[in-house]
Amino acid sequence: MKKSLHTVWTFARIDIKRTFRDKVALFFVFLFPLIFLFVFGGLFGGKNETSFKVALINNSQSEFATGFVEQANNAPVLKINKDVTTLEAAKDKMQRSELDAAIILPENFGQVQDGKAFPSGQATVLYSPNNEQAGQTLGAILDGIFGEINAKFVRNETPFSVKTESTATESQSRFDYTFAGLLGFSLLSLGIFGPTNVFPQLKKQGVLRRYHTTTLKVWQYFVANAISSAFIGILSVALLFVTAMLVFDLNMNGDYFSLISMVVLGTVVLFGIGLAVGGWAKNENQAAPLANLVTFPMMFLSGTFFPRFLMPEWLQHASGFLPLTPVIDGIRLIVTEGKTIFDLGAQVGLLAAWAVIIYFVAFRVFRWE
Repeated sequence: MKKSLHTVWTFARIDIKRTFRDKVALFFVFLFPLIFLFVFGGLFGGKNETSFKVALINNSQSEFATGFVEQANNAPVLKINKDVTTLEAAKDKMQRSELDAAIILPENFGQVQDGKAFPSGQATVLYSPNNEQAGQTLGAILDGIFGEINAKFVRNETPFSVKTESTATESQSRFDYTFAGLLGFSLLSLGIFGPTNVFPQLKKQGVLRRYHTTTLKVWQYFVANAISSAFIGILSVALLFVTAMLVFDLNMNGDYFSLISMVVLGTVVLFGIGLAVGGWAKNENQAAPLANLVTFPMMFLSGTFFPRFLMPEWLQHASGFLPLTPVIDGIRLIVTEGKTIFDLGAQVGLLAAWAVIIYFVAFRVFRWE
């Protein structure tokens, strides 16, 4: 038994060294997921605040209008394009969806009119039909702002009112959700594309045939590759995790033991799929189409880049049984909700079942040449 474990450890070290010597493998294991992290982090990494890209066209010379423009420029909800100063330019930008709406202040805005003792005026929110929701929302926001201003000049009784209260519990941000999917995507790439690229090459070079002439057993070779894959997977996830915390302020609510355990379990299961595909294929022409056929459904149906609850209900139930789904769900629950590995019985159980099925198939279809 000791000799068998020594063989496993030896081949695991060989596989790890081979990975770090392969520039293409290093790119897809470490750099490629990191590129995705910066792309999606740039899109969703900010605070989950609603903002509108608008043009503010001030046709009034009143002091009140000038003060309103200054306040609007400092409002976080408004991203004002200061280069747009005419209505024609604003319409042109809105037609190309570069602006959500335009706020127009007429010439008499903020002036004292009709003998009143206070300034008045009506601002116009102009929006295109394809941005109707943004226009209506922006109109409601401005209506609330003007309501506060009106209360300073005219006192009105309000028989009915509303107040807002916080749940005192933070919900997932868009980046938190996407980050768990990016980790799953990284493990998917490592587990499936790694062996489906390497094994056919080793067969073509005759390396596996020479292994077969030795006392090396299939289970020893599988375990060694699974160990090396899990080790590299932890390094890849650690790089993504540290980058997300330093650059995009990711909050880790769970414990690292649970995260590492889920990463290792997910890597082993997904690597089994790569073993089955790469072990069966005789060359790259057989491996690549089959790997894509297995990967793409999981990539788009397991919640990698967008929430599964947006799918039809029947598709949610079906996608819940894909091997990548419990990996992403488990990582997401650990990172965002502070769950431990012991709280994830459903996800761990499903992964264990898939491990038995996948490695049974991998043993049956594996070919040394």
